[in-house]
Amino acid sequence: MQIKRAGTQASGVGPSDWFTGTVRIDPLFAAISPARAAGNAVTFEPGARTAWHTHPLGQVLIVTAGCGRVQRAGGPIEEICPGDVVWFEPGEKHWHGAAPTTAMTHIAVQEALDGKAVEWLEPVRDEDYGAAVER
Repeated sequence: MQIKRAGTQASGVGPSDWFTGTVRIDPLFAAISPARAAGNAVTFEPGARTAWHTHPLGQVLIVTAGCGRVQRAGGPIEEICPGDVVWFEPGEKHWHGAAPTTAMTHIAVQEALDGKAVEWLEPVRDEDYGAAVER
């Protein structure tokens, strides 16, 4: 058994190659072989978001605070709020982040395939991020 005590794992800054705006990543758990799942709490300041990306085995987001946005390629931008759970299919191109005026925190869980959990793609353009939102 392992217990990761609150405050014992350092927060990190979301790299600008993967994120637009200010993003904090707080590690929750790493994959310990033979398990492949890892999880982080990710906080997006207003307007911050990921770049487009995919996950080889999919991804689950659990919104814990604030309001945010998600979009899969070809779909509408949708609002997400605390208690919402989002599942992205393996290989599904998508992005997620905060609303323009509200921060958002989610727990992100994804599995690695052959040591890789994500493939980062192009940034989400400001004009695409600012498009109409569905709920």
